[in-house]
Amino acid sequence: MQAAEGPEPGRKATMTVKDIARVAEVSPMTVSRVLSGGKNVRPALREHVERVIAEVGYHRNENARSLRPGQRSGLVGVLITNIGNPYYAGVVQGIEQVVAATGRRILVGTTNEDGDLERQLLSDFLGRQVEGLIVVPVGQDGTRFTADRLNDAPVVLASRTVEDAPADAVLIDDVRGAHDATAIMLDEGHRRIAFLGNKVTVSTGQRRLAGFRSAFDERGSEPDEHLVVLELQDAAAAEHAMRRLLDQPEPPTAVFAANNRISVGAIRAIAGAVADGTVARSPRLFAFDSFDFADMAPIPLSVIDHDPAELGRVAARMLLSRLDGSADGEAPRRVELPVSIVHH
Repeated sequence: MQAAEGPEPGRKATMTVKDIARVAEVSPMTVSRVLSGGKNVRPALREHVERVIAEVGYHRNENARSLRPGQRSGLVGVLITNIGNPYYAGVVQGIEQVVAATGRRILVGTTNEDGDLERQLLSDFLGRQVEGLIVVPVGQDGTRFTADRLNDAPVVLASRTVEDAPADAVLIDDVRGAHDATAIMLDEGHRRIAFLGNKVTVSTGQRRLAGFRSAFDERGSEPDEHLVVLELQDAAAAEHAMRRLLDQPEPPTAVFAANNRISVGAIRAIAGAVADGTVARSPRLFAFDSFDFADMAPIPLSVIDHDPAELGRVAARMLLSRLDGSADGEAPRRVELPVSIVHH
């Protein structure tokens, strides 16, 4: 079979479902089903059509009927990973404060750490002609943030970064925060310090683990790798992991929890182990990111704290500087916000 011809140069913005069907050598109905979520389409065929859609840069133009030529949508797309996490609620609140002051509105989507869902939501937002995007990214594929993939819409990465992504980013000083917290525990005399972390493909997880290890390196020692547990995605997984560590003959005397959900799970496990006598004394806990009722934790707790709303405000200001042209010509910028340590 002769290969179908690709799109003509410059046609990205005007391609139709029929054009995509021609390039992919499928029916328009199949393309429509894939664009609607891929139901009733074989996985291999869905992936093929999605790959063609990505290659030609097609996005459904949901606002075409309501926008006059040259009129801006007044929309900013915001992608977060977990709407149930109060941390991201704070980030969104900060973004909205700044964006609303310019007369714009935000569209919020949740990826649930799913790369396929992230790609679909990016496509949906671009189809609604958002003026720009603020994204808490999933994974480390930077190609999805190139100008041609985003129809030249500027993007700011928030809280996390992606290697080689040509985008502005606003982060927390993860490395310094994790280093300083671990140094405090070491200086207190703790040597069996557990590390409870999330996915190593997430930049915050990588950076906080690096800070943890650097504190040991400075003192010419190494953490016990049997106490380093990664890939924890929620409080339940963290609770289970912490309970297993406490069941060891020599349980950790201190714990570093890499985010607020992990901290909640660790606290549940520690409180339960103290109550049932598994451990005679609660280990010291350092939590990265604060959470509701942290000051009421039933165990010794310190928090590496920062303001998620301020992160959102800074990200929004960075995006607006791209939209109003004041940052034209500047290379991708990176801002790291400071953290503070709070003892409860």
